[in-house]
Formats: sequence, C-alpha cells, structure tokens
Amino acid sequence: MQLISSLMTFIPMLWIFVLSPASCKADPASCRLWAEPQMPGLFMTGDFIIGGIFSIHFDTSADQKTYTRQPLQLQCSGSMIFSELQFARAMEFAIHEINNRTDLLPGITLGYQIYDSCGAVPMAVKVAFQFANGMEPFYNDTDSCSKSAAAAVTALVGDSFSTSSISMTRILGLFGIPQVSHYATCTCLSDKRQYPAFFRTIPSDRHQAAALAKMMKYFGWTWIGAVRSDTDYGNYGMASFLKAAQEEGICVEYSESYYRTEPRSKLKRVANVIRRSTARVIVAFLSAGEMRVLLEELSGQPPPPLQWIGSEAWIMEPEFLRFNMCAGAIGFGIPRSVIPGLREFLLDLSPVQALKSPLLTEFWESSFSCSLKGSSDGARECDGSENIRALQNPYTDTSELRATVLVYKATYATAHAIHGVICNDTQCDKSAKFATWQIIDQLKRVNFTTKNGFQVSFDSSGDPVAVYELINWQVNKDGGLDFVTVGHYDSSRPRGQEFSMSRAISWMAGQTEVPRSVCSESCPPGTRKAVQKGKPVCCYDCIPCAEAEISNKTDSLNCMRCPPEFWPNIQRDSCLPKPVEFLSWDDTLSIILTAFSITGAFIAVCVTAVFYKHRTSPIVRANNSELSFLLLFSLTLCFLCSLTFIGRPSEWSCMLRHTAFGITFVLCISCVLGKTIVVLMAFRATLPGSNAMKWFGPPQQRLSVLTFTLIQVLICVIWLTTSPPLPFKNLKHYKERIILECELGSAIGFWAVLGYIGFLALLCFILAFLARKLPDNFNEAKFITFSMLIFCAVWVTFIPAYVSSPGKFTVAVEIFAILASSFGLITCIFIPKCFIILFRPDQNTKKHLMGKGPSKAF
Repeated sequence: MQLISSLMTFIPMLWIFVLSPASCKADPASCRLWAEPQMPGLFMTGDFIIGGIFSIHFDTSADQKTYTRQPLQLQCSGSMIFSELQFARAMEFAIHEINNRTDLLPGITLGYQIYDSCGAVPMAVKVAFQFANGMEPFYNDTDSCSKSAAAAVTALVGDSFSTSSISMTRILGLFGIPQVSHYATCTCLSDKRQYPAFFRTIPSDRHQAAALAKMMKYFGWTWIGAVRSDTDYGNYGMASFLKAAQEEGICVEYSESYYRTEPRSKLKRVANVIRRSTARVIVAFLSAGEMRVLLEELSGQPPPPLQWIGSEAWIMEPEFLRFNMCAGAIGFGIPRSVIPGLREFLLDLSPVQALKSPLLTEFWESSFSCSLKGSSDGARECDGSENIRALQNPYTDTSELRATVLVYKATYATAHAIHGVICNDTQCDKSAKFATWQIIDQLKRVNFTTKNGFQVSFDSSGDPVAVYELINWQVNKDGGLDFVTVGHYDSSRPRGQEFSMSRAISWMAGQTEVPRSVCSESCPPGTRKAVQKGKPVCCYDCIPCAEAEISNKTDSLNCMRCPPEFWPNIQRDSCLPKPVEFLSWDDTLSIILTAFSITGAFIAVCVTAVFYKHRTSPIVRANNSELSFLLLFSLTLCFLCSLTFIGRPSEWSCMLRHTAFGITFVLCISCVLGKTIVVLMAFRATLPGSNAMKWFGPPQQRLSVLTFTLIQVLICVIWLTTSPPLPFKNLKHYKERIILECELGSAIGFWAVLGYIGFLALLCFILAFLARKLPDNFNEAKFITFSMLIFCAVWVTFIPAYVSSPGKFTVAVEIFAILASSFGLITCIFIPKCFIILFRPDQNTKKHLMGKGPSKAF
C-alpha cells in the first residue's frame, strides 16, 4: 500500500511536468505518450463519453522486471468472470436505453469506453490516466497540447473492487472527474476530504458491519472467528465490524487476513487456525477471489461444522454453492431486481457481433469451446450452430440481477447529472462546455426513480440508503444448495426496527436450532461473571454469589447484597424475607413447656387444696400456715408466669414476662425466707427467758414479705420507666433468619432483678443451713436448705446457658429455669408434708412432731 501511495503521489507530478501544456510549448515532442494505450473492451462514440471499468478478469500476466528494457504491455490473464461481463453489458444496455429516451438527454448521444481492470491496481491506474488523457499517442494541433485540457470521459462507472477504485479516484479526483462505483464498499470511500469525486450505488460497509454485529448479538454469538481479504475492502470492512462487535459485547477468537496472490503457506496457516478454532461462527469479509481459494483449501480437510457469515462480496456467488461445508451460511446481499429488456439485449449476440470486441470474442469462444478466428491451437472453428440462449452461466442468468442493477443505477445517475449540466427546460446543448466539477455538483443533487421502481440518490458522503436482503444457503430437494431470502435490512427505518424476518433460517449442518458459539456459557442467575486472566471478556468463570448476595439476571457482572431482613434463596437469584424465629405456641418445645407449666400450677393448686382441707392438722399449723398458703399462691404464679415467655414478643409481653417473673419469684423466696426465719425464731424461743417470737410474729412476717416484694417492684418500676424491654429483631446471631426476642433494654435492670432474687435465695439458703440440725422430728429447715440448694444450682447454671443459647432456646432456657426452680421448691417443701398428711396420718400429731430425733419418714 505504501508503494501505491507513492505511485499516486508521483503520477500527478508526471502529468504536470511531462504532459502539461507548458512543457508542450517548450518541446512538442514531450506530449508523446510513453506507453501503448490500453484498448477498451467495449466502446461506442457519442457526444459525451462515459467511462466504465470492471474486473472481467482476475489477474494480470506476470512480467519479469529486468530494468534493461521497457516493461511489456499489461495484459489480463486467467479465466473470464462472466458476471463482470454482464455488468459491462448492463452499462452498455443502460446507455442505449438512455439514448432512445426523449425525456432524458434529448438529442444527445452518449458514448462509452469500457475497460477490464483485471482486478489489479496497475491496470486500474493506467486506465485512469487514459480516462484523463485520451488515447492519442501524440498531438499535432496548432495549439500544441490544447486537447489535453479536456478529459477523455465525462464521468466513470466502476470499479468492482475497493482497492482499485481507491487508486483510480485518487487520480481522477485531482482532475475533478466523478466516479460512480457499483460495488466498491470500503468505508474509507465515504471520506469526502480524501475522495471528493467518489459516489457509489452500493451501501458502505459501515452499514453492513453494523448490521452483522447486531445479527451476532441477536443470535447470541459472542465468540466468533474472523477472516478478511488483505485489501482495503477487507481491512476497512473488518475494522468497522470489529468496532461494532466490541460495542455489542462480542469477542473475536482470531482475526486472520490474506490475499489470493500470497504464498500458499500463509493460506494453509489461516486454514489451520480455522480448523483448530473453538468458535463455531466465522465472519468472512472476503472478496470472491480470496473466498474461492480459502474454500478450496478447507475442502481438502474440512473443519468441524461452521456457521459462515458472509459479506455481500461472496454471499451471492453461485459458484460457491458447490461447497457443501457452507450449508446454512447467512449474510447480507444486494436486493434482487428486474431490468426489463436486459435479458434480450444480452442474448442478442451473434458471432459477427462478438468479433467486434475482444471481450465478447473471448466470451463466445470460452462458452462454446470453439474459435471464431480459426486459430491453430486445436480448437474447432465456430460454425454458427452455437445457441447462446441454451447457455446457463452468470452472463445469461438474469433471474435476480442483484449487483447488475447497481451498474444500471450508476449509469443512469451519471446521465441525470450530465442532463442537469447541459440541459434546460426545453433542450440540451451538445456543444456545451463545462467543467467536470459541475457533474460532481449535479451528482450530489441526483434524486430519481428508475423504471423498475428503485430510488436513486446520494447522501453527503456519496452513499445510498443501505438496503440489504438477508441471504441463507439452504439445502434444496435435490440435496444441492440454493440462495433463499429470509429477511431484510433497511437503514432508513427507525432505530431498532431495521431488521424484518420473512422465513425460517436453515443453520449449519441442517440444524433447525440456532447454533451456539460462546467462549463460556452464560452465567445463570445466582452467579456472577469473573473474567479469566489473559483472555477476552467473553471468556469467564461463573462464580456463585457470596453469602447474603444474589444476581437475578443472566450474565450478571456483580452480585447484589440482600436487604438486612432478607436472605437469598437456594438458587441465590432472589431475596426472600428471612424467617422470623421465636418460641411460638405451636412449637413442640412450647407445647412441652406449657404442659409442665400447667402441671406445676395444677400441683400447687392441689397441694393448696390438701393443706386447706387439713389446715387444722399439726403438720400444717406447725410452721405458719399463712406463709404456706402465700407460698403456694406465689408458686402457682411462678408456674403460670412462664407462659408469658411463649408466643410472639410484643411490647406488653416483653415488659410483663420479666416483671411478672421477678416479682412472683421474690414473693416466693420472701415466703420461704420468712418460713426459715420462723423456724430459727421458734427454736430460739424455746430457750429460757427468750422472747424471740415477739419480734417476729405474724405481723412482722407479713411485713417482711411485703417489704422484700416491694423492693423488687421498685426495681422493676425503675427498669420499665428508664429502659424497658421491647421486641427486637436480632439480625446478627443468625445470618439466614431473624430472631424475634425481647431486648432487655437496660441490662442493669435485668441483672438487678435476677441479682435481688439471688441475694434473697442465698440468704435463705444460709439461714436454712444454720437451722438444719435443730432438734425436731420435722425440722422444715433441712427441706428449705435442699430446695434453696436446687434453686441456686438452677439459676447459677442458667446464666451461662442463657448467654450461650441461640434464638428461641434462650427463652426456653429461662422457662426451664423458672419451672425447675419452682418444681424444686414445691417438691422439697410441700410434697413431704402432703405425703404425711395423705399416707402417714399417724405421724401427723403434735407429739410426733415435737419428738427429739430424726424423722423416720425422711
């Protein structure tokens, strides 16, 4: 490309310094052309000449450069491309049609000079200079080089390839000669600063690249391979596609390029890359020549089934239908069309007419394998029996006319531009003098509809509206491949509505499901994507969301943390409200504790009934029956207060459970303490001169119980007024669920309540322990000692159990401590008495109770 750029810079200088009029005046001989002119393949004289150039052959003959002699004349080589010949003759047909019209260029005859560029830049450059200079070998005019001031052609139609079109328009643009291409799609040609004289009737690759990227995204293909021609068409087209693909989040595993004339070793390397690839979709931005050699190379050792995505340059080439490995290929093609009268024009060809043009002569001889000139190479001589209508090749195939209509449009656009320059409302002036830039100005304003219904106009970049058909290679009934239109793309439609599908697509290897081509499968909800180190963003690992996090969509980049009161489900794709845990009434543990609570209360009521029935008996009266009944009442409340700990915590239940527990237990311990003091005082009173019972009679006992209880009531009132216990959602203890509990409010208040109970229990235990050996058959102190021992043991073990128990078990531990201590009190203090009352009435006598010695029963 650098060589070409240098050549492009040198050639205008050559024109200025060698062929310029100034140099002609100094030395007329300097106006002689240094090379033999290239003769047109098709030509016709006229008032105004339109140039045409098509890649009818695909290569030029090689000439060994010795630099000791002048290089040989450039000659095209290789087999003829019949579809390009059809393009050339379509231009010829359009000009004949225009010459026969009365509404377009009336009275004006257009001529044409149509050349074969051989698909090669050197030939295209040479023809470009002929379009600018003409073909006369030297000038004999009086005005010396005056003829060279005017271009040989008014405008140019062609070429078929971007690279050759770029080379030509760089030269012709310097002379203001407009070029209207029918098939050069390179995005670069839309740059009017570099190519101000270039127009085209085929959409820019910018639209095709964007459409291809959107199609990749639509079908979920995020891991693809790419191969392109190492030409301006392939490089610029692929660059546009890769940019659009990146914006759509598509990754490219490989991007290879090659040109058909490069060494076969490079072609083999590209083929091996395709075979080893993990991408199942391959985008081929290739010219037909590169695609042909690539498919031939791959057919020797076919790769795994691939979904081919083609550009317009090859997706509609009939010769490629023989490669079954491309079954299911899809790509964008030029919409099909009809040109009335073209088929008859193409078939109206006789051997005599064919002999008038070297191109038509070659076509006739290669199509019928005969010689029109009677050559001696062994081929038979054409005898006139050849039937052109029986031929079936791209030249005679007018069933779709996709690219051919673009030539037709380009020719008509040029004619309309000439009409706008030389014609007024009534007539046209065939002798009008005008500058070629006026044709360019008219081309910018062109806006007409062809008689086959196609709108022709150019935007500010010299491009038409992008309209494509989505072509699919489908297997027909005979097992071969056919081109089938499955959708359309129109860039003039509103954004997001450019695509429209008309029928189902047949995928690679006959699949009916869309093939998958991803580096990594989509990450399902509940996971996030983590890009693999050193690989494209499409290659990633699916990492499960961390604890307390979710992702609720596919291919999430990040996980979201659930709100504090929510927790992810098992799939981690949604946040669910955390289950609220508390000791509910229908819980098995609650039912068991409730049963024990009611049983304890029932036992206390039964003992009360027994004591009331035998209230006059010595064992009931022995130790202040009034305190006994008050103790039984408080024990009943202790059993029942445990029920306030069960159920959903509320403001009233939280305040009630702790205050009821604290007050009833203090009432209970106060009664036990009173009984213990009574025991001590009673035995103290038996000593001579003692009046101990005077100071601790029934009034003092009642007052002591009331005083001890009121102190606890005061503590509870202070607690409830300053910082009461309230319902609290504990979110820290368990991550996956909420513990609904009663927050203590003031921990000092809670432990003050427990501490006061503990203090009274310890005091009671010490006094009872001191009175345990006093003489009596039924010394109640030893039973109180044992009950207080149980009580203290229960509440001492309660503290670590309460602190370490999780959730609802914290409440269960507190209920268990209440019930255990209550059962300990009622069992140790009252059950022995009930046993004597009910089963040993002989021991329920004052004499027995006052006896000196241990009780026989216990």
